[in-house]
Amino acid sequence: MFKEKKQIKRVVIKIGSSSLTSMHGELSRRKLEKLADQIVVLKDAGYETVLVSSGAVAAGYRKLGCIKRPSALPEKQAAASIGQGLLMESYSELFLSHGYVASQLLITRSDFSDETRYGNMKNTMNVLLERGIIPIVNENDTVTVDRLKFGDNDTLSAKVAALIGADFLIILSDIDGLFNDNPNNNPDAKLLKKVDAITPEIEAAAGGTGSPVGTGGMKSKIAAFKIAMASGIQSFLGKSSTRDILMDAVKGTARGTYFEPNAFNLDKKKQWIAFHSGPEGKIIISQKAKTAIIDQQRNIYPIDIQEVNGRFNDGAVVTILDEEGEEFGLGRINFSTEQLTQETKNETAAAIDQETFVCSLDFSMKVPS
Repeated sequence: MFKEKKQIKRVVIKIGSSSLTSMHGELSRRKLEKLADQIVVLKDAGYETVLVSSGAVAAGYRKLGCIKRPSALPEKQAAASIGQGLLMESYSELFLSHGYVASQLLITRSDFSDETRYGNMKNTMNVLLERGIIPIVNENDTVTVDRLKFGDNDTLSAKVAALIGADFLIILSDIDGLFNDNPNNNPDAKLLKKVDAITPEIEAAAGGTGSPVGTGGMKSKIAAFKIAMASGIQSFLGKSSTRDILMDAVKGTARGTYFEPNAFNLDKKKQWIAFHSGPEGKIIISQKAKTAIIDQQRNIYPIDIQEVNGRFNDGAVVTILDEEGEEFGLGRINFSTEQLTQETKNETAAAIDQETFVCSLDFSMKVPS
């Protein structure tokens, strides 16, 4: 049985398109009602809840005149522009019937990468939650281009959970949880009830694609759980059709996979750098410096830097690579490109602020606190 390490108050729930649509790919009113009823049970029990919901394209493509779910980007975005309103109308109606108000937030990756917008988004969601509103979040599919996309709502849900300091992340899918092998191909595959660390074996077992009506598979869910675990958030993966799955999940009694937070947690500054920032350049450092950063958690100094790529101002986030070209960290740089080029031989000037330096995004490697 899952053991709670802290009292759960704030919960982020993610549900994918395959869990909200009929066998024909259209939005299922019955499935929406079932989900809303379960969220109402959580609300009545005192939990603050955020819903990250897919389904906009599924809700809108028939109204666009498409016989089947479109694959071309303009048609998908047009379908989403219709479906977002229809999806929100359905949720609002269902929650209002129980006395709860829903709000809508449409987000792109750039909303996270810009620190000002990141802060505004956090403040808005905190106000909504404190006043008992149910925020319903989705990617802004109608205007998002590939370079600004999250790629799937699994990643978005983990980022939202970290943003608002959620206690628990629930990702609902069409599978019972994480297995040690693909259960569709291996009838002897075993459900992993608890995961303390994302190992290479787990990542290998998570390979594959998702449902035809969704954009995320198990691989994207594992990436999302990495973010949640590094942010100190308890997480759960379970089947959306399971009876009372949401309440059982927060109680720790549901069938599925529970993901434990890492022993070390990134603070808010490091979370933003690690998961949300958009690196503006690259610096290549010596192997000796890399070893010192990892083992001693020390700053990077200009003398450590072998090469500077890109143009950036002081305060920008940059990617850090070793001499072999392997990316192993991100940091906030204290020099512009011009200053850094001039100062690379000056041992006394610190190029990276240790307070906001993230050593590695590979969470199999220790990240300094």
